[in-house]
Amino acid sequence: MSQPERLHQVVVAYDFSPTAEEALARAVEVACRAPQHVLHVVAAIDSSRGLPAAPTDDVSYAYAEKVQGMISERITAAFAGRSSAADVHFYVHARIGKPAEEILDLAQEVGAELIFIGTHGRTGVSRLMFGSVAEKVVREAGCTVMVVREREYKDVTLEHVVASDQAKHRYVRPHRYSYTDQRVTTRPDAWPVS
Repeated sequence: MSQPERLHQVVVAYDFSPTAEEALARAVEVACRAPQHVLHVVAAIDSSRGLPAAPTDDVSYAYAEKVQGMISERITAAFAGRSSAADVHFYVHARIGKPAEEILDLAQEVGAELIFIGTHGRTGVSRLMFGSVAEKVVREAGCTVMVVREREYKDVTLEHVVASDQAKHRYVRPHRYSYTDQRVTTRPDAWPVS
């Protein structure tokens, strides 16, 4: 008799920003590929002004429920059109408090193995003035943290590596492998990487 597959709890910090959208997209991608990952999407709501996506001066439980509904819509959109190996389970948390503390508290409560968090990439004075939620989470988390930001690199056409008869190189020609059906296989150089 086989034992049920162990579930992996994953926390996703979410605040409706572009980098939070990117973090959510990455988490959804992981969960679709490996449905044993249970997502816990959390928004930390500032007690004095709410979230920038829905500002308010009346932060209450009703407001938190409204935020949960808005997040649920965003998650539904993130899953749209994706196929999954099995059912993917997720929870939506809206907590009133400081973002880093709420993210870390939730991670501890669910026994998280991974946290996805977006970063705006601020540096210098801007970072000193506003602080860095991602930096604090990375520093204090008791699990792996995936810091996500929007891609700035351009697409690049990779050079084709060719064998050479010269004996002296600064590198050894890379070997190509695939992982399929629980085994690693060496691939011929002629096979394209896709």
